[in-house]
Amino acid sequence: ENLKMMEAMRRGEYREGEHVLRAKIDMASPNINMRDPALFRIKHESHQNTGDAWCIYPMYDFSHPISDALEGITHSLCSLEFEDHRPFYDWVIEKLTSRGILSCKPQQIEFSRLNLKYTVLSKRKLIQLVEGGFVNGWEDPRMPTISGVRRRGVQPEALKLFCERVGISKADSNIDFGLLEDCVRETMDKTALRAFAVLEPLKVTIKNWENPGNEDLLIPKHPKEEWMGNRIVPFGKELYIERSDFFDVDGPEGKATDGNPPKGFKRLLPGGKVRLRYGYVIECEDIVRDPESNEPVELICSYDVRTAGGVTPEGEKRVKGIIQWVEATSAVGCKVRDYDRLFRTENPGAETGNFLDDLNPDSIKEFEGCYVEPSIAKDVNSILAATRKDGVKAYTSSLHYQFERTGYFALDKDSTEENVIFNKVVTLRDTWGAPTSNAGGERKRGKTSSGQQKNNQTPGEDVTRIALKACRILSAEPHPEAESLVVCQVDCGDEDKEARTVVAGLAGKFALDELVNKQVVCLTNLKPARLVGIESTAMILASEDADGQLALLGVPDGVDDGELLCFEGFEGKGEPDVMLKSKGAVKVWDRVKAQLVGTSVGEAAYLDSDGEPSRILSSKGAVTALAGSKIQ
Repeated sequence: ENLKMMEAMRRGEYREGEHVLRAKIDMASPNINMRDPALFRIKHESHQNTGDAWCIYPMYDFSHPISDALEGITHSLCSLEFEDHRPFYDWVIEKLTSRGILSCKPQQIEFSRLNLKYTVLSKRKLIQLVEGGFVNGWEDPRMPTISGVRRRGVQPEALKLFCERVGISKADSNIDFGLLEDCVRETMDKTALRAFAVLEPLKVTIKNWENPGNEDLLIPKHPKEEWMGNRIVPFGKELYIERSDFFDVDGPEGKATDGNPPKGFKRLLPGGKVRLRYGYVIECEDIVRDPESNEPVELICSYDVRTAGGVTPEGEKRVKGIIQWVEATSAVGCKVRDYDRLFRTENPGAETGNFLDDLNPDSIKEFEGCYVEPSIAKDVNSILAATRKDGVKAYTSSLHYQFERTGYFALDKDSTEENVIFNKVVTLRDTWGAPTSNAGGERKRGKTSSGQQKNNQTPGEDVTRIALKACRILSAEPHPEAESLVVCQVDCGDEDKEARTVVAGLAGKFALDELVNKQVVCLTNLKPARLVGIESTAMILASEDADGQLALLGVPDGVDDGELLCFEGFEGKGEPDVMLKSKGAVKVWDRVKAQLVGTSVGEAAYLDSDGEPSRILSSKGAVTALAGSKIQ
């Protein structure tokens, strides 16, 4: 009777919901999935693959183990809510393999699902976003879909790196969206070509430019990858710079601040100087304004021909500010879509119950009339031509750049040779602070509860910026003018093979012959400092316990001199700064130093905000320190 009814279901003789095929297993089972689970249901709908050939369809729990076995899956990884469904999964596999219908025996294992802050991964919620018109379809670059992140320009390597770092567990967790962005930055930093782009252009005219045409500057395509070669960037009489790189003291922005530029502003001011990256130093001498708005529309400047290639003329003060630019007559016009996080809170809907209430109104901004350097045009034409070739797998977002001082950008699939569009993939640094509410209820980014600008550098990023190396003391002598100091020659493994001079306060604490040939840990990218007349180019680290006992940090045997050490949990998450020479960069070391300790088991470690230690590691193991000590 059951077989006849099943055949009638197959022929479409019943209405939807009139019958369902169930498996009769054990009605006394405490697991409801093992009593009489549904196997097939009736659906009179066209299927995207088979059309109207079928009107019965298997339930997920029944088709899941069968499809795994047919595809040769060995381990089927599911989220935790499927744990109670595993006995039925195993029951189906056992019944079908024992009868020779299936040969593969896959195993279901449950793990916690991936939850990502500032986004939603529920299919039901994603459908709401698409059908409600809150995004532009499934491949909207703000969507957490494969087509969406691919269109935005996220590389496959970034997703793989993210998965490696997140790992899997059975404990529920909510992953910081910044971790995904860090993985994107790390992969794109290695592969993205560098280019100049101006999103909000302000015209600059060089009044003393006497050349009849432009000057071609030869600029590296990537500062760290010489094999990528160089690009030619024209420089001439008419340029564009970013409007935000000029502070108009006498204009609307100046009136709002009583003519005072923002603290730390080092870019162009009326009557001031700034260096154009890879070009010359220019000085602003006059401003052409819009007669109605009083906004600057053109800057009349002069350039110093002696400053080519970063040169500072003898006797003149070095110009600190450096900005990007494009030459006006050769620049390529384009549109830029500036994407941000789709939601403005970590847990969308947590407060109101409706995740749509937390949509970020600033998640997309479009900039028309942008300009990029001319070398980009050739690359754009090449990738667009490749996407049109039959049998060639090419995608527009594989063409990606770091627009210097702005962020990482990728070519959008809607681009044509006449209408070039770039999507912002990610910023150069994490610009999201904890969102807070002001009196009007508007959320602000990057502000602390006191309303002060939040420091964008997180402690986790701090430890990736400092360069700790295993170094060897070659010689040690008393300082000629300071009894407490010792002058050491230290091999830090530098490429030039030259030893560094390091002045350390170790006199009277260690015998000089005890220091010679000793392997130590040095901070090697701090700005050189003169200590009683002698310049010190690195810092030796030591640990001191509560009793005043002092010991140099110990390096495991077999570690090469010059090996860069890392912090546990932060491996591969960034490269150290070339030099911590600005005031802000020095504070990076101060923040890290305040959290460096010797653990109770005598290992050097960094304590995070939760007090969890992150050991300092070499290729041969952990660096040692006095137990219960502070490192300095």
